[in-house]
Amino acid sequence: MNTSAAKKIQNLLFFFFFSTMLLGCYAQGRYPGSSFWSELRYGGSFGLGFGNNSLNIVAAPAAVYPVSEHFAIGSNLSFNYAKFGEAKFTAYGAGILGYYNPIPALQFSSEFEQLRVNRSFGSAFPELRENYWLPVLFLGVGYTSGPVTFGLRYDILYDEDKSLYADPWMPFIRVFF
Repeated sequence: MNTSAAKKIQNLLFFFFFSTMLLGCYAQGRYPGSSFWSELRYGGSFGLGFGNNSLNIVAAPAAVYPVSEHFAIGSNLSFNYAKFGEAKFTAYGAGILGYYNPIPALQFSSEFEQLRVNRSFGSAFPELRENYWLPVLFLGVGYTSGPVTFGLRYDILYDEDKSLYADPWMPFIRVFF
């Protein structure tokens, strides 16, 4: 089986597993009689990086709903712009989120995003351009204190030729109100 077919099967299996898990969590309910909108939490993450002739800006607003004392589900939008020398890219997309807090200070997360990536390599003539869809599946663990969670996540669908990042491991900071 080629790697493209294997990745498609892996994505479908993950989607089925994650959807089943989310539906099970949602069926448990949070508080009988409470309004969905009053329980919804807004937040996300923002990143800004500078380097030697480089710039990286990331904005990912999100909304999550605590379906039980330990589980929360939600969705996000994502935008990423980066410039490294003459090369630059933009990526945008949406995703689904799942968070599990076995204890208040510990959070396990899974985040699936589908991103549209537009790359250009400005040093070549004619300018080289590349546009493609990139699936990203982060599994992470973090420490939560109040509305802030920080930790480390890993992209299990990482592809070194297509990924936006140099490494599948990524630190994160999230804030939800």
